Amino acid sequence: MIGRIWATLTLTAMITGGGADWALARPAARGEGSVTVCSRYGNGCTTAPVRAGRMGLEMRLKGGTWVNCMGSCKDTLREETVDFWDTQREKHGGHR
Repeated sequence: MIGRIWATLTLTAMITGGGADWALARPAARGEGSVTVCSRYGNGCTTAPVRAGRMGLEMRLKGGTWVNCMGSCKDTLREETVDFWDTQREKHGGHR
């Protein structure tokens, strides 16, 4: 069963071009994966577990909520955690 899931996820990653993120989120020998990012604004670094979900890769935020990786797991994690407020400001044209 796990072999079939792994093969499906690998094929999906190759088809969708998720090579770089897939390499970072690839499950480790103990059956789980993770992604680590650092802030672009000096707000520190964070790591989140990654798993295969129904709609693609998902990661767990600090509060326990699993969210879909929107394109890149690295970018999603950075924008949802260490750079959250800076990302909001950029998206909505705010100032510091």
